[in-house]
Amino acid sequence: MRHFAKLMLASSLLAVAACASTQTQAPVEEQPLVDKTQKRITPMPSAMLDTGKTITRIAFGSCLKQEDDQSIWNTVARSEPDVFLFIGDNVYGDNYSGEPGLPELHDAYAKLAESAPFATLRQQTPLLVTWDDHDYGLNDNGASFQYREDAEALFEEVWAIPEDSPVRARPGIYDSRMIGSEDGKRVQILMLDTRFFRSDLKETNERNAPGKERYLPDTDPDKTMLGDEQWLWLTQELRKPADLRIIASSIQVIADGHGWEAWRTLPKEREKLYATISATGAENVIFVSGDRHAGGIYRRNLVTTYPLYEITSSSLNAPLSAWRDVTAPDFRQEAGPHRIGDMFYDANFGVIDIDWEKEVVLLRLTDENGETVRERKIPLSELRPAY
Repeated sequence: MRHFAKLMLASSLLAVAACASTQTQAPVEEQPLVDKTQKRITPMPSAMLDTGKTITRIAFGSCLKQEDDQSIWNTVARSEPDVFLFIGDNVYGDNYSGEPGLPELHDAYAKLAESAPFATLRQQTPLLVTWDDHDYGLNDNGASFQYREDAEALFEEVWAIPEDSPVRARPGIYDSRMIGSEDGKRVQILMLDTRFFRSDLKETNERNAPGKERYLPDTDPDKTMLGDEQWLWLTQELRKPADLRIIASSIQVIADGHGWEAWRTLPKEREKLYATISATGAENVIFVSGDRHAGGIYRRNLVTTYPLYEITSSSLNAPLSAWRDVTAPDFRQEAGPHRIGDMFYDANFGVIDIDWEKEVVLLRLTDENGETVRERKIPLSELRPAY
């Protein structure tokens, strides 16, 4: 079924040379990105990622409404990241029609492809991409989404995943990169897939109640977040030597205090994630996440052999403040037992700056004007066991 879905999708897409490689991006003016008449999408490759280069800045973001203003891409481009991680809800194309061709998702990608600011960013900046529910196919869905194989085939074509990539050879879209050849300056980036294999969640018994808004924690040992094959892959990847590890999860990992989608909904899986980090001896881990239409920085102690940090960036152009008055007296601030400071409710993207000489990383939330609104400086020595 998976290969049939890919074959059917491939026959409906334009055959272009850029499909087979993410090395270059043709100038916007050279060819139309979207053939609206045929509803066909030209893949959206990005600049080449030089895995031998020592990198010092990683940017990331999530939750982009393709119909809305995308000028924040200009701000991202001005920050000159070495790589940009697009970590989910990269478009909103939910399959509300129920049609197997995923017409809403095709149209959403087509609209994103029309964005000149996004095209400019792709021309100068390498992208690594994973998905969340709205660009997977349906709100809050996981493995039970009936068109998940079609969604994967579309993802691989749209983001110009190379034909020889492991991503195309296996179910799901999880992927990894090791960047930097110099000892002491290697960055591992792990892009998780928290949709394709994820078990159904336990629905709340008190909708919109604080901490129980949509889902409750489910301790069923048979339920999974990543699936067996991805868990095995992650374990193997974490055993590789690296001087900084960025694990991108479309949904929050550390955060508690809310009842929306997050790793907290499958607590045994979250415990397994922490245990895997410890058991593999993986040091220097930082999580990045999205999904929430608000940003924040988190720290969790005593779950691994060193403190874990997470920075959540959301949304690029559809923040909570766009539809709620977050300054109103009746606005309820979310509980955040592991959060450092307040959440940020306006448009934002995340930045991780790496100072290899001082052995320090700086986690930053940046607003649409490029101003830092939240930050945390972390010595790399803090991301290793104390003994």
